[in-house]
Amino acid sequence: MKLKNVSVNSVATYLTYAIVTVLVLLPFHELLTTWLGSNFGHLDAWRIWKELVLAAMLPGALYISWQTPVLRQWLKRDWLIRLCLVYALLLVGLGLQARLTHHVNGPALIYGLLSDLRFLGFMLIVMPVAALNDFLRHNWLRLLVGPAVVVILFGLLQRYVLSYDFLRHVGYGPQTIPAYQTVDQKLEYRRIQSSLRGANPLGAYLVLVLTAVARRWRNRRVRTLVIGLLLAGGLCLFFTYSRSAWLAVLVTTALVLLVQYPSAVNRQRLLLASLAALCVVGLGLEATRHNAVLQNTFFHTDSTSASPESSNATRLSALKVATIQFIDEPFGRGTGTAGPASFRNSHPPRIAENYFLQIGQEAGWLGLGLFLAINVMIVYRLWQRRFGVLPQVLLASLIGLTFINLISHAWADDTLGLLFFGLVGIALAPILPTTDAILNKKRKQYGKAKTA
Repeated sequence: MKLKNVSVNSVATYLTYAIVTVLVLLPFHELLTTWLGSNFGHLDAWRIWKELVLAAMLPGALYISWQTPVLRQWLKRDWLIRLCLVYALLLVGLGLQARLTHHVNGPALIYGLLSDLRFLGFMLIVMPVAALNDFLRHNWLRLLVGPAVVVILFGLLQRYVLSYDFLRHVGYGPQTIPAYQTVDQKLEYRRIQSSLRGANPLGAYLVLVLTAVARRWRNRRVRTLVIGLLLAGGLCLFFTYSRSAWLAVLVTTALVLLVQYPSAVNRQRLLLASLAALCVVGLGLEATRHNAVLQNTFFHTDSTSASPESSNATRLSALKVATIQFIDEPFGRGTGTAGPASFRNSHPPRIAENYFLQIGQEAGWLGLGLFLAINVMIVYRLWQRRFGVLPQVLLASLIGLTFINLISHAWADDTLGLLFFGLVGIALAPILPTTDAILNKKRKQYGKAKTA
């Protein structure tokens, strides 16, 4: 598509460079910023580098959208943009009200707004850029898997080569990020975290990565590489001891395989095999429920536990308290009063162990309803484009990651949130005349595969 204003293409190119930089550095930013903060101070200032990049990209994204007629109409009429703007205004308004009523202090409010809105903002910035510049559409898999290879290898080094507290050499510790994590305070059950914030964020990140890798299974040219990555990534995932990530990756890879083998016979075999595997695992766990290794691995506690309270009991208690607060406070208590941001608040932190309940605690029933509506619209639009590889990967991943967010605050993790919704922005980029023919070709190919 030849644009009347040549500078629009130039701006889109520079924005593409910035987006690529963010996507590539995200899996390592916790490691890099912790090292920089521990050596030069001002840890929070280093950590907001990505938010500063997003703020710098926003004027350019608005400019190219306004200067391109198709994107201008998209900017004016798109309901996903409208929902995100209303949601953002609600969070800002409730946060300011909470600040005036002393329910939240300044640092908690700022951190809450950033963690709740940055991934949606990144998605909206990426969408017009990906519409005008096809580099992101053509290279999203490399941008995702390339850094992931380094993350996986570093995680395996932590498990088999490096000392258990190696990360303290780069600034990890009580004042930043724990240098190591364990199951039930037992050092023999160390949980690897690689370059991410912790073991659970690493597990959630690997759900997205392994789903994307599994989608390449049918490509014979790279099948050996795919098998190697799945084995290495699966081993890394196992030693995170993140049970929610284990279940999520099983679900997402099964969905990807169902898409790749569309015939009814193959689907029946895959479903039967999945059900048989679940039955075997369940019977095995029941038969060996008194085994100490299995108790620590799958239940994160045993009869010799040194912890005063199991993580399972703590999580269940937090979910109950958060549910009661959500029901009793239909308007919420304000942005920054719940979730990870509440650790910076002057009041006791409120950790729901559920991202959706966290939004309900902060923004009430309306806020949670808007956030769910945004998620539903994203799912619907990904389904509309399900003939593409990236929408298929994101649809499957979103199911698994939604499950993880029901028992953790996964979207509050900047690496996962920005990476996943950045890819959503690529997948849902507005369709321009230049991309319409490409999408129609993919749609026809997908239809032929289904009838094969």
